[in-house]
Amino acid sequence: MLTGTIRNDIDKLWEKFWTGGIANPLTVIEQISYLMFARMLDMQDDASERKARGNKDFDRIFPNTPEGQLLRWKNFKNMAGKEMLKHLKQNVFPFFATLGSSQHDGAANALAHIGAYMQDADLEIKNESVLVAAVEMIEKLPLTQSDVKGDIYEYLLSKLTTAGINGQFRTPRHIIDAMIELLAPQADETICDPACGTAGFLARTMEYLNRVNSSEAGTFTDEEGNIHYTGDLLEPHRKHINSNMFWGFDFDTTMLRVSSMNMLLHGVSGANILYQDSLNKSVKDNYPAQEQDFFDVILANPPFKGSLDEVNTNPDVLGMVKTKKTELLFVAHILRALKLGGRAAVIVPDGVLFGSSNAHQQLRSELIENNQLEAVISLPSGVFKPYAGVSTAIIIFTKGGTTDQVWFYDLQADGYTLDDKRTPIKDNDLPDLLTQYADYRSTRISGKTTKKWQDKTQKAFFVNKEDIATQKYDLSINRYKQVVYAEEIYISPKVLLSELKKMEQDILKDLSDLEAML
Repeated sequence: MLTGTIRNDIDKLWEKFWTGGIANPLTVIEQISYLMFARMLDMQDDASERKARGNKDFDRIFPNTPEGQLLRWKNFKNMAGKEMLKHLKQNVFPFFATLGSSQHDGAANALAHIGAYMQDADLEIKNESVLVAAVEMIEKLPLTQSDVKGDIYEYLLSKLTTAGINGQFRTPRHIIDAMIELLAPQADETICDPACGTAGFLARTMEYLNRVNSSEAGTFTDEEGNIHYTGDLLEPHRKHINSNMFWGFDFDTTMLRVSSMNMLLHGVSGANILYQDSLNKSVKDNYPAQEQDFFDVILANPPFKGSLDEVNTNPDVLGMVKTKKTELLFVAHILRALKLGGRAAVIVPDGVLFGSSNAHQQLRSELIENNQLEAVISLPSGVFKPYAGVSTAIIIFTKGGTTDQVWFYDLQADGYTLDDKRTPIKDNDLPDLLTQYADYRSTRISGKTTKKWQDKTQKAFFVNKEDIATQKYDLSINRYKQVVYAEEIYISPKVLLSELKKMEQDILKDLSDLEAML
């Protein structure tokens, strides 16, 4: 959690960018990302230098030349605004693009995954005072604290929620957290988001892992009462976490830059954030190992709208569901990418649940007959406002086996108003969802009866596979939920008319009395 001071500093800087002529929130986040990256590179070289204990041949990021050392944050942060503007544009930013290239090895080469997306990085700050203010603010940020770094970036990305620019928006943080809790990823698993955007699912998974893998000694509270989790119990898995655990694919290079920085600031130095349209047939050539039977966990909110040209779509995905609709193709791709026993939580538009086309029925049949569809969680229609009012649901499934019953949950409130403002309120079904699903899963695993969830008038209930199959695999909650209507007793029309006549007579008497007084 961030202190109020840090939030205020970020808000002031945001306003400074706005008044300085940069109104696009994504551009602001990019520019702040570049400057944070510059400082973190310098911090990394400082740490390597201290470990070397005076040995000048340590593994450097910056060349040990006067020009190379001038690229370091500590050596340009105090330049005059005009001079620093020119230096960053002509020297520092071009240096970012070389990281990971054949020009470098060692520590610099380890940053290749970020350097690849810095090729077209450009300083878009034109106002000298804005640049100086940004550098001063970033100099004050506690970037040595991994969890605070992540919170800083999450707070920056939250600005996209209110802005809604370029069709890009984040899945609400509390919805992401609930999906992660439902799947409970483990520290030795591989985790993927095939349409990662800003890497919200991956970054929040790292925060979840830190929280559930912190000892008492590794948990502390700051001066404002915020709890911080160091994830000290993750040390045996640190190599796996830094290089093999996290995988994110997207074909928007801006998003890839933002998501790479997001993971770096969440303490993951080597997340696999990769340029790739997950549905394109090129995935079979570029990432053949990851395209099928690879991941333990997939968390995703893939694009709802749009259709693809079949010529360029992965033929193996089309073999599972012949359609041009991206929301169906992504679910099929996720099924293929999971290893046997792997599990997924995916946000889908309600049309996926009840669509009557052959492709819709084919996909739902595949989920139920050849895999384990665990749960369908209906979300309120305003959960993605102000961007879209489309009704959605979270589907949870495990690859392999077959389905005998599906658990449904009617989530009517998520702790925020369902209008465009999305302000916090007390009504929130998410804690109950997590509690009931954990209870349901433990009951299922233990082999005990699940009769508790037979009542279809409640928020949570299950439906047997046979009942779903007879409804053409319709998975909309309204198909099965039973609504109890309270009996209303109305006044007899004769009594009502009699009362109306009496009221009219009273009014006429009052008017007559008033007339007599004139």
